[in-house]
Order: sequence, then C-alpha cells, then structure tokens
Amino acid sequence: MAVFSSQRQAFNQTRQTYLATALALADTHWTRLRGLLGLRSSDFRNGSGLWIVPCHGVHTLGMGFPIDVVYLNRAMTVIHVERDLRPWRFAPIRTEAASVLELPSGTAAETRTAVGDKIEIMINQVTIEIPIKEIPINVLAIEKDGRVPTA
Repeated sequence: MAVFSSQRQAFNQTRQTYLATALALADTHWTRLRGLLGLRSSDFRNGSGLWIVPCHGVHTLGMGFPIDVVYLNRAMTVIHVERDLRPWRFAPIRTEAASVLELPSGTAAETRTAVGDKIEIMINQVTIEIPIKEIPINVLAIEKDGRVPTA
C-alpha cells in the first residue's frame, strides 16, 4: 500500500502551488506495479499524490475512483496531463516521460497545471534538483537532511 508522507511534496514552480503535500513514492518494481491499488477514494484525497519513478504510462485497472496523471520528463517539466482518468482505463504511453505523478481527480484543473510547467519534488523541505536519470534506484535512501548519499 502506498505510504503518503508529509515529508515529501510535489510543487508546481510555474504556478506557485502544491500538487501534493503528502507524496508517496513508487520506485521499485513492486511499488510501481501496486500503485494505488487497494486504496479507496477517501484514502486518496486532496493533498495526496503518488510519484512513480521511472514511468512512461499508467492504468487504472482495479481502481474504484478517477485520478489525474501528470507526466514529467527528466528535467521535471510537464509533458502531458491526463485529467480525470476513470477506473479500468489505460492512460497514453509517453516514451519521453521519466516519471508520473498520480493525483486526486480535479487537482490538475484546480492548480491549472499545464504542459511546460516545472515541477519540484521536495523531500524534508529540500528540493531534489538532480536529473531523474541520476536519482538512485531507491530514492528512499535520501538522508534525513535531504542530501542524496554519494557512492
């Protein structure tokens, strides 16, 4: 089950608004496969989000509620927004996507998130500024002060 943490947030730098103030991370095969399965809409309310790394597309098979999907490239720029993706659907595959944010339905419209917007992922109030291709496979290994451990 996705673990939503107020220690992780997604911030739309272009619009100066939070997309998620309690962000879960799916960065392993199992967590990416599981995604939001097993959650009820009441478990995934405004302020929640799931960052899936790496990811080119998602589905809502087995889900009981719609979601918004924001596709990000390696520079953390929005390249596609899929609004109100209903249960039992496939979102388009975007090969240029490096990750996606799954958000409660309506979040993209409420925040006016659009293609070209720059998104910041913050862990413990520290912005992750390295390109996604350089993020360690297990992003959870980031130290408590937000620094990425070096090899």
